Amino acid sequence: MWTLIEFHLDRGSGVATYLQLVHQVRHALRLGALQPGDRLPTAREVVAQLAINPNTVLKAYRELEREGLVSGRPGQGTFVERALGRTSTGDRAQLRADLVRWVRDGHQAGLDLEDLEALVASVLTDFSRESRASREEIA
Repeated sequence: MWTLIEFHLDRGSGVATYLQLVHQVRHALRLGALQPGDRLPTAREVVAQLAINPNTVLKAYRELEREGLVSGRPGQGTFVERALGRTSTGDRAQLRADLVRWVRDGHQAGLDLEDLEALVASVLTDFSRESRASREEIA
């Protein structure tokens, strides 16, 4: 497979450029948009698209290699080695559809994007705390 990811930058985010690239690859792996065997864009392609230093792209790819997510093949490119998502594509698609319905319901109830983001963030925070507490009880 030769799926390419299209990178984008948020220059005002305060997050280092190479980390933004790393995060986008991880995100695509979690969502199943990138699969093992897919090729990432070459450093030259990313530089042309984003007008950034080639060393920035290489640093991001080295970090992903260090994590075992990608590997470079001389003369061929950088390829995805493993996925991050633990659910099947079908399960992920169903959960996404459920979430789309939830967002639409929230919007119809009068919530705007910031309201929805705040609500999701609070639920994730609560879930994280509950998970941590239950792990501590087991240990």
